[in-house]
Amino acid sequence: MSTICTVIEALNRFLWGLPMILGLAGTHIFLTWKTGFVQRRLPLAVRLSVAAAENSGAGAGKGGGGLSPFASLSTALASSLGVGNIVGMGTAVALGGPGAVFWCWITGFFGIATTYGEALLSLKFRVRGHDGRLVGGPMYVLEYRLHRKVAAIFFAVCGALASFGIGCAIQVHAIADMLPLPPIFTGLTVGLLTCFVIFGGSQAISRVCEKLVPFMTLFYLSGCLMILVANRAFLLPACRLILKCAFAPRAVSGGMVGSGLLLAARYGVARGLFTNEAGMGSAPLAAASARCSDPVRQALVASTATFWDTVVVCLITGLVIVSHFLARDPGLLTSGVPLSGSDFTWRAFSAIPCLGQPMLLFSIVTFAYATILGWSFYGERCLEYLFGTKSFFLYRLCWVLTLVFAPVLRLSLIFEVSDLLNALMALPNLLGLLLLADVIRDETRIYFSGK
Repeated sequence: MSTICTVIEALNRFLWGLPMILGLAGTHIFLTWKTGFVQRRLPLAVRLSVAAAENSGAGAGKGGGGLSPFASLSTALASSLGVGNIVGMGTAVALGGPGAVFWCWITGFFGIATTYGEALLSLKFRVRGHDGRLVGGPMYVLEYRLHRKVAAIFFAVCGALASFGIGCAIQVHAIADMLPLPPIFTGLTVGLLTCFVIFGGSQAISRVCEKLVPFMTLFYLSGCLMILVANRAFLLPACRLILKCAFAPRAVSGGMVGSGLLLAARYGVARGLFTNEAGMGSAPLAAASARCSDPVRQALVASTATFWDTVVVCLITGLVIVSHFLARDPGLLTSGVPLSGSDFTWRAFSAIPCLGQPMLLFSIVTFAYATILGWSFYGERCLEYLFGTKSFFLYRLCWVLTLVFAPVLRLSLIFEVSDLLNALMALPNLLGLLLLADVIRDETRIYFSGK
């Protein structure tokens, strides 16, 4: 077992080092160029996503898919808006300094093009499933458009297995760590709550996500806003410090500020890539399930998931942390005292008397639970490609059992395996994106030339 762990850790150090960062960031920039800087369409995309929310109960539309456009977006956000958006930003700042906030934001901004591109391809190359529904995702693009069935199967297998790690065991473990309850009791409770939803199928998952995601996001952002208002005198200094540390060639000073350009970029980019999942191939699984009249239109809606996840939530979390330490604990910026990512976030929310830490606890639990629902949807889509819908019952049963017992298991190996599977998912998906970049460009030009 120790040999297996050593091999997996070595693979992760390689894949999640320079190769994956260059591969994902390079794809973000390449597709930004290919799409004619699709980020400039962000105001339109946000308007479309808001309109989708207002009309989420509307009829089926012309596309024949299963979910409303807003339900599809909510499911994608449920999976990406996880604990990493809260505690993960604290980790990025702890390891990379305040400059990591800037590089995380930049990664999310350019990642919008990749999320848009992979959603567009998965929508354009949908096929009819065994039950007549339109199904799509990177595996269908790889098999039916690029005729690379081995790569498609590889993606689906990695996606199905990864769902049990990043979307299930890690999330319920995070909930168990937060609550003052026996871990097995937490597992049973979360498993029971999840069971009621996922055995209702994809429609039940999307209905819960439609309600939960806007509520939990607004609740968390309201807490952040309270902290920013309390620290309003330190907002501009925090922004200046973030920009200064983002481009400082050497450490500004000791402690949290003492990270310099390389570490700030490394941890900021890595956090941005991890949290929004752009390029991993997971978000298109939700986008392809949407009812839509035009792939480009729904791809624009899907691209806002990266905007809300990284450009908004991660940026605001970073501002909360940096402004708090400037306002309340400026000595820690230069003291070199080691703090974990969760320490940074907990200390920041303690600025709200009485309510701060309960608000943060509630946010972590709801974000983790939403991720559990979102990734169960992703895992089912991968298994449907491999084995058809007959595999759903066994998958859902295994999902619930994993939730029950994961809190009492050691998490280190699960983390390592999850990281490896996520990297392996991204490889065939990035291949498809690069090979079909001209299709993304042409579809985008055709759509906007008709406007």
